[in-house]
Amino acid sequence: MKSRVFKFFITALFVGLMMGGVSTALCKDKQVPPKDAEPATARANAKVWQELPLSNTEDFDDAEKGFIVTIPDALIYGDNGQIAWSLKDYEFLYGDEVPPTVNPSLWRQAALNMNNGLFKITDGVYQVRGFDVASMMIIETSTGIILIDPMTSVETARAALELYYANVPGPGGVKRPVKAVIYTHSHIDHWGGARGVVSQADVDNGVMVIAPDRFLEEATSENLFAGTAMGRRALYQFGSLLPKGPRAQVDCGVGKAKSNGTVSLIAPTTPITQPVQNLTVDGLDIQFMLAPETEAPAEMLIWFPQFKALCAAEDMNHTNHNLYTLRGAQVRDARKWWKAINQALDQFGDKAEVMFFAHTWPVWGNDKIVKFMKKQRDLYKYVHDQSLQLINQGYTMLEVAEKLKLPYSLAQEWFNRDYYGTLNHNAKAVYQKYIGWYDGNPANLNPLPPEEAAKRYLEYMGGAHKVIARARKAFKAGDYRWVAQIMNHVVFAEPDNQAARELAADALEQLGYQAESGIWRNHYLTGAFELRNGVPAFPAAGSSVNWLKALTLDLYFDFLGILLNAAEADGRVIVINWNITDKGEKYVLNLENSALTYLGPDKQSSSADATVKMSRATFDDINTGQLTWQDAMKPPNPRVVVEGNPNKLFELLGLLNAKLDPRFNIVTP
Repeated sequence: MKSRVFKFFITALFVGLMMGGVSTALCKDKQVPPKDAEPATARANAKVWQELPLSNTEDFDDAEKGFIVTIPDALIYGDNGQIAWSLKDYEFLYGDEVPPTVNPSLWRQAALNMNNGLFKITDGVYQVRGFDVASMMIIETSTGIILIDPMTSVETARAALELYYANVPGPGGVKRPVKAVIYTHSHIDHWGGARGVVSQADVDNGVMVIAPDRFLEEATSENLFAGTAMGRRALYQFGSLLPKGPRAQVDCGVGKAKSNGTVSLIAPTTPITQPVQNLTVDGLDIQFMLAPETEAPAEMLIWFPQFKALCAAEDMNHTNHNLYTLRGAQVRDARKWWKAINQALDQFGDKAEVMFFAHTWPVWGNDKIVKFMKKQRDLYKYVHDQSLQLINQGYTMLEVAEKLKLPYSLAQEWFNRDYYGTLNHNAKAVYQKYIGWYDGNPANLNPLPPEEAAKRYLEYMGGAHKVIARARKAFKAGDYRWVAQIMNHVVFAEPDNQAARELAADALEQLGYQAESGIWRNHYLTGAFELRNGVPAFPAAGSSVNWLKALTLDLYFDFLGILLNAAEADGRVIVINWNITDKGEKYVLNLENSALTYLGPDKQSSSADATVKMSRATFDDINTGQLTWQDAMKPPNPRVVVEGNPNKLFELLGLLNAKLDPRFNIVTP
């Protein structure tokens, strides 16, 4: 029991981190195959062609510009021998004919995202794209290189760096050493591969790790506190349970998918804390501009004056981005977002000759850059202001999303289209940001939960058979939104009703085929998949135990509170002093009223039940499963010393057993 507690902690954490990149290798046996596009879907997708600015083909040239080399199929193996990344299954996108099962606008974006390999952006600036959902940038300094955003996985980041080394010789043929790693923001696909390009020893010996203020707090809290739920929903967002194909996953809007390799993290050594802050790294001047609470809670843009190059992080991209991400996260602030772009435009817009992003391809030429920045700025400003106008006219969240339309000048730009975020769910995000979940109607203040409400709906409608019969007529008429909505009630009332599940899946599938957003498509098609096949078993996720070593004790104790079994803890009072001897960190952990609270980093209680003393290395070894509590406490040279009553420590650890099952249902009760 004493070691199982911490093993469970690791499992819960790592599942939350990695489920967005799960392989479908174990999910393909006896699957119900997807169906073809219905006539209504085929007509809807054909109509999309008439709305698109087809005469503007600059993206195809820009996405290929500067290409140097790639590896066949972008095939990268993981350290466990499994495939960490490959584009081979996406070869269907090289065809000229767009199938009726894919929105043609999304097909175009998915084809553009097939460009992969090493690209030269400008002299001294390179990008490796298409080796993961995000890109890694390589900036040459006087004698070395700086790496920006080392992807999701150790294996993909390592392969990206090796590709650069193999094709861009350093001075005198000697490899340029890594001088610094920069994380532009706190999302995992921009730092998870850190240990594939530098080691902790490299950092200890002077390699800088630069990140925006609050990076570590935000990176760990997003993936840790709600990590199990967010990871499960990420399977929907990235289509990780789906095969690749015209009737399945084709893209996620900003890239193909998340890689399946090993996640790692090296804690930053150099935080950027000022709104605008200058650094010189190995002779290269860099200006950082913080943009907190925009695309991520901790984010920054980067200006390289020597190259006249602006790294826009993820505040700009070749897509309308998410003000709310469907995997679940804190809602983003559209007001701060447009202001960040506006500030960057003011500071760098008249100087920039190239602008590159954490996803998708760069933009070259000052005129194009200024136009791009203005229209992305105005996209988020428009969504913010016009959503609030509708909110202040009394419209509810669903009504605001249905009414909001972009003006022609914004909608006709490819880079403003709904490939990742959508106008619909971004309008809802503005509502959530300012108004919250409640729409003001008392009938919605305390509604029945879904299962109970669904049973009542069916009773009032005359039973499932009548509802299904009417829904079949609506399906034939192409009214897929309504069919999906009403069949959801039937499934939640009668989860074993196979006819309801099949019709619900059919409706979601057609909605997926019509979606311009890659992540909307993935959500719809994954929902259809699970209605037909059930929730599959997830393969074991790969994660580096070194990730845990970056946690502060505050974050660690916060997470332990989430693991607390409140019912078992009811009525118990336990106080434990923690003393991390080599770091001088002292905390008091207090269990009372089924809540786990703490004080630190320089607090101890004279009335504690026990005091635990150990080094940070021992603490990490226990948490990562390298050492059991029993072995750590063995004489004659124990690595853990417990003064007082050790049974109270183990009593507390035994209460950290809340079940965080990542296989919870979503489209069924």
